[in-house]
Amino acid sequence: MTKQPVSVSPDVLDAVARGEYHAPHSVLGGHPEDGSVTIRTVRHLADEVTVVTADGEYAADHEHNGVWVAVLPGNTVPDYRLRIRYGETSTTVDDPYRFLPFVGELDQHLFAEGRLEELWRTLGAHRKHLNGSLGEVNGVAFAVWAPNARAVRVVGDFNYWDGAGSAMRSLGSSGIWELFIPEVQIGARYKFEIQGPEGNWFQKADPMARATEVPPATASVITESNYEWEDEAWLEKRARTNFHEGPVSIYECHIGSWKQGLSYRELADEMVPYLLEMGYTHVEFMPVMEHPFGGSWGYQVTSYYAPTARFGYPDDFRYLVDRLHQAGIGVILDWVPAHFPKDSWALARFDGTPLYEDGDPMRGEQPDWGTLVFNFGRNEVRNFLVANANYWFEEFHIDGLRVDAVASMLYLDYSRKEGEWRPNQFGGRENLEAIQFIQETNATAYRRYPGVVMIAEESTAWPGVTAVTSGGGLGYGLKWNMGWMNDTLRYMSEDPVNRRWHHGELTFSLVYAFSENFILPLSHDEVVHGKGSIIAKMPGDKWQKLANTRALYAYQWSHPGKQLLFMGQEFAQEGEWSESYSLDWWLLDNPEHQGVARLVRDLNRVYTSSPAMWDDDYTGFEWVDAGDADNNVISYLRQGKNAEGETEYLVCVLNFAGNPHEHYRVGLPFGGEWEEVLNSDDLAYGGSGVTNPNLLRAEELHWNNRDHSVSLTVPPLGATFLRPVKK
Repeated sequence: MTKQPVSVSPDVLDAVARGEYHAPHSVLGGHPEDGSVTIRTVRHLADEVTVVTADGEYAADHEHNGVWVAVLPGNTVPDYRLRIRYGETSTTVDDPYRFLPFVGELDQHLFAEGRLEELWRTLGAHRKHLNGSLGEVNGVAFAVWAPNARAVRVVGDFNYWDGAGSAMRSLGSSGIWELFIPEVQIGARYKFEIQGPEGNWFQKADPMARATEVPPATASVITESNYEWEDEAWLEKRARTNFHEGPVSIYECHIGSWKQGLSYRELADEMVPYLLEMGYTHVEFMPVMEHPFGGSWGYQVTSYYAPTARFGYPDDFRYLVDRLHQAGIGVILDWVPAHFPKDSWALARFDGTPLYEDGDPMRGEQPDWGTLVFNFGRNEVRNFLVANANYWFEEFHIDGLRVDAVASMLYLDYSRKEGEWRPNQFGGRENLEAIQFIQETNATAYRRYPGVVMIAEESTAWPGVTAVTSGGGLGYGLKWNMGWMNDTLRYMSEDPVNRRWHHGELTFSLVYAFSENFILPLSHDEVVHGKGSIIAKMPGDKWQKLANTRALYAYQWSHPGKQLLFMGQEFAQEGEWSESYSLDWWLLDNPEHQGVARLVRDLNRVYTSSPAMWDDDYTGFEWVDAGDADNNVISYLRQGKNAEGETEYLVCVLNFAGNPHEHYRVGLPFGGEWEEVLNSDDLAYGGSGVTNPNLLRAEELHWNNRDHSVSLTVPPLGATFLRPVKK
């Protein structure tokens, strides 16, 4: 006598058939009961379904609306396959519903607590290789967090974008849904089809997708890395190196417009030798995370775990990083946890409710950019972001993250008028949850990845941005010095005859230069939106503009702090930057622009070979003369220890007047012979050639409160660097 299948209520069976049941595995797949095994499968439009096991074949009966059922003898579910006939065509496939969940209870618990530091290994889409009595099974395990969804389905190339037969199971209070689908291949496109609390269906890209389609297409893509890294020496050295005690000169780059049309691999071939020639220690890429609108420059991210497909596959980006590391160049990425766009197919209202974003309209939207703000107080959201930082360090060997728009996270009233924001529980304007998130991200990064650096673009006077989290600081390693940038560019824009009245703008940065660990940025933000290029900000004719630019760079490189220069400015690009076309490389055919590039190259070489310029605390800087406003001159001493523990010195004299100063006396820390190691007015840089002899002898003449001094010819709109001659 044939046993009856395990009973299922008609309502449940109907929901299963439509792919709308939250627990499809409780109905589909194999279920033993009273000495038999019931196997159900959803196969819409099939003409015949047969269950194939090692012991035989069992015909299935059509039960309801595409649901087929067979009853097998036995007490355990055997390894089985399904042979499906559609008309004259038969195919044998595996059953997605015969597998246990791949997301374990511990992972679910840690995620709910916000402590699953490698979240990308649990959620998203992952290739799996399983063994069974009927042979190996290959497929993809899908998992997504959507706690308020009524049902979730996987749709993609592999099921003709029809998710009725690919419903996911809910893993209870964790809010995670999962499903293993056999035979899904690398490169397949997919999305999650979600039924919101109100019963409406919509499709969403995978928040944890590690690859995507090329925009404007929006599907996620199955990927698996087979890359073999060759940067072990770099990583070992990085782990032993204190980021603050060495040279850091950063080249900020927008991949899409450095030279348009290059892939990640082609970029490696062209950029690595260029950066080596220019002497940079690090490159900082504007956001490479996938973003739908190129005009956002990557600052409106929709796929936080996927390098943009515009330039190749994730392993191609790994190749770029690897090549840079092998050349001794560090890689910093811009990272944007402050906000995300409202695109309906991405993170916004992901499960039909405010999930990743804060549901409070006074906290959940960023008025400046028309974007949404993450709900930093929710464990799972905080986990999503902290793990994302870990992901770029772990999977792509990134050396640092520069965090965009930190101030917008710190302040509840950021860009909001009175009445448009709500104070925190203590009545203040600080976003306490965002502060906790920032501290956790930084502390986790430094704990897991020795030698990396976290960098804040923070535009206010928030105290302790680079102080340790154990002392109440935010825990960043470095902070962009926006005050130095604003004051310096304002000073440089003045005609030299007026600069004496603005001298304080040039020197004020040293009042607070050691209150944080700073980077001095001349970034993309200063050469867009009608601001013009760096050279365009300078007064005077073409020669004066170039000279001012060279003087500015000499000041930037010799000022305490690390430095960052945006691409194109190293050869004094004249036009404002646009992401829509390549840099004006043709300018390098002009000797004057070649000269600026040569100066930047030599500044980097002097800088990286001079420990005197690396020490960024107060012991590494002394004013020689900060008050010579009438001559538009400043001079200072840089000092630091070399590898042998000896103190090295560099005296920097900068003249921002349009005329040279003959017989200009400068105090020195001691006597002996000194040499001019760099002069920005050298003919090689396009200058007028007002330089000093190769060797200068200090006189025992008291000057600038020092016992020794030297008489110099200080170049117009130029800088000269002096160091003692080693015996």
